[in-house]
Amino acid sequence: MHSTPISRRHMMLGTSSLAALALAGCTTTTIPPVTTAVAPPPPSIPPEYLAMYAAIPDERFLIPAARIDLVDPIYWRREVENPTGERAGVVVVDTPNRFLYWTMANDRAMRYGVGIGREGFAWEGRGHIAYGREWPTWTPPSDMIDREPELEQYRNGMGPGLDNPLGPRALYIHQGNRDTLYRLHGNMDARSIGQAVSSGCVRLLFQDVIDLYERVTWGAPIVVLQ
Repeated sequence: MHSTPISRRHMMLGTSSLAALALAGCTTTTIPPVTTAVAPPPPSIPPEYLAMYAAIPDERFLIPAARIDLVDPIYWRREVENPTGERAGVVVVDTPNRFLYWTMANDRAMRYGVGIGREGFAWEGRGHIAYGREWPTWTPPSDMIDREPELEQYRNGMGPGLDNPLGPRALYIHQGNRDTLYRLHGNMDARSIGQAVSSGCVRLLFQDVIDLYERVTWGAPIVVLQ
């Protein structure tokens, strides 16, 4: 499924979508634990990827090494030929294939594996990255608290930390002057990469969202495809 090209029709999506904005949020549905008895042996991980996803000790909170042995290697970060048809400097989320691209010069792109919104919270369209935050506070929307009353304690915000659903970085998606309530953000659970598990936000491994954060310029266009 991962070789499906991004269609031209998708790339021409206008700003008419981004439906159901009030449903947005960044919590996660529970993923069944890995069963050791049936799990395949971990892949042989090349040293360059071990280095790429190593612990980051000089952050505000010490970031542990990512468990990329739990991630299909196709979702490990890598530079690829740009398949999106977009010019350099655009974020493209290929929802069906669970990839995020940051387009670069010379028809190249940095590709990241992502977790995306589960059924009922999917969205698509064009917007822009208004700004980003390092170690952001997470504030669940009121409608999310209504669905998940245990989040009431965070109505006024959850402080930064490894357990914060936004992780070490968050990029905020706007359309015009309106906050869509959707985010690109970090995620510690490696098993969620390549899955549809969040309440609409796009999640990346901690190491990947930090890499993306360093590349993206505020105001950069974003295209989300379904």
